[in-house]
Parts: sequence; C-alpha cells; structure tokens
Amino acid sequence: MSGVEIVGDLLRAYEPLSELMDPASIKAGKLPDNVALPAILIRSVTLVDRQRLRREPLVRSVERVSVAVRAANYRDQKAAIKLIRRCCRDVIGDLSGCFRVSILTAGTGPDVGGPANSFEQTQDFRVSFDAAA
Repeated sequence: MSGVEIVGDLLRAYEPLSELMDPASIKAGKLPDNVALPAILIRSVTLVDRQRLRREPLVRSVERVSVAVRAANYRDQKAAIKLIRRCCRDVIGDLSGCFRVSILTAGTGPDVGGPANSFEQTQDFRVSFDAAA
C-alpha cells in the first residue's frame, strides 16, 4: 500500500465529493486525455521509509502526496479543493490495509491553467503509515 492509495480510497468514499464528481474520475498516476471534468489526479511526491534495524513485520513510511484538481471552471476547482481538504486532513486510524495512518495538510498549490482551458490546483498531504515490510 501507499499514501496515494490511502488518499485515493478516502476520496472515492467521501460522499460530498461524489456529489461534485464521479468517483471513477479520481485517478492515480495520470489522467486520461478524455477524462470528464472535474477530475482528480493523485501522485506521490516523495516517500521515506524508516530503516529497520531489526527484523520487524511493519515499516513506517512517510509520503508526501499531491492531489491535483482539474475542473472546467474556477468554482468547481475551488469546491473540489475544499472538499479534498475536509476529507483528508487530520485523519488517523487503520485504513486501506495500513496501520496507524495519520494525514496532515502540507500546502495548497497555486491556481494554474490546465490543458484545454481547464482550471487546476493541487493540495498536498503528509501521509504517515505502517505497512507490511
């Protein structure tokens, strides 16, 4: 598992966000060219694993995850960023097959123009979790 998968699972299950967009429009890695807007792209920025000195079944990882919104208009872009922040910030618990997950906000990016005159913005998160070694 990874921070990208954890955040993706949270976003796809968040009902207020599904009212704004189809959960199938929440992708990891790359958005297809013909994706319906609004859409969300989740990517890993950095991943640091704690080095194990003993043979243990779990490894603590800290991953910076970037969630990019692509929308047809500025209003939908801002609404999606607000819902993404509300869904993921200050989350703790066991999620997506990982243990002791904690998610903190790690910065909101600038408003930028996306492909085909779309509107884009990113929200980063710091995702810490224990997963099988």
